Amino acid sequence: MKPSVRQALREGEQLGLRYSLLMPQTTASGATGSRLGRRTGSSIDFQDYRDYEPGDDLRFIDWGVYARTDRLTIKLFREEVTPHLDLILDGSRSMGLEESAKPEAAAKLGALLATAAANVQCTHAVWLSGEGFHRLANDSHPPSTWDGLGFDSVRNLDQSLDLLGPRLRRLGVRVLISDLLWPAQPIHTIRRLREGAAALFVIQLLGRDDVTPPEQGSLRLIDSETGETTELYVDAGVSRQYRDGLARLQQSWDDTCRQCGAHLTTLIAEELESSLARLESMQLVAPA
Repeated sequence: MKPSVRQALREGEQLGLRYSLLMPQTTASGATGSRLGRRTGSSIDFQDYRDYEPGDDLRFIDWGVYARTDRLTIKLFREEVTPHLDLILDGSRSMGLEESAKPEAAAKLGALLATAAANVQCTHAVWLSGEGFHRLANDSHPPSTWDGLGFDSVRNLDQSLDLLGPRLRRLGVRVLISDLLWPAQPIHTIRRLREGAAALFVIQLLGRDDVTPPEQGSLRLIDSETGETTELYVDAGVSRQYRDGLARLQQSWDDTCRQCGAHLTTLIAEELESSLARLESMQLVAPA
């Protein structure tokens, strides 16, 4: 892990002490915990009855109902659940370009959210894309102890999902951090990440150079995933085409998120700390 990324994790952890993760009404599922979910379980909050089936726990039979109706019925209770956050980080090379602020900003943002989750007794896991998805070492501990966070995969996030998707917690809160800069239909990604989640938040993290291309000059463009090079002369027309293309891409992600019930915002890596209010406006975090 680069020293600058390690330092960003420490800084993000300190920033996160100021925030609390906001949990939706439907929270992450677990065996036991401090919140009530919508599935049946063993908390003391009675929910309903159903007919007895072989293998059911005899302790939950309502013998009073049996005495009155001669039917075996089971008491159903709402399950107790532990809230959970799944952080999904785009580990592709486009997130780790030389002289880009995106890798440090992604690390700082991830650390902030994990710490905000811990502030409300919410467990968390951190998934990094690469040859499929894998969890970061020490990811359930404070972010300053995480290991293996790098942005050097030649595969984009969709390709990683197709190889091996993350094992996301049912009814958990999920946050995707990515620049979203790959040629694909957003619906493929959003539907897969939204399925089974209590809420999905998508944070598009861009660098200043992603947003503001040079107005004029000769450029050599290198595809960060394939290594292919392209010589290009940039004039005002080319610059305008780039900005229009980026706007169309962002609109397609926004439309898809709205369609699937997800939440999207865009942050600039170099302006991260000054734009954290956007995380509050999308009801992801609140001041602690």
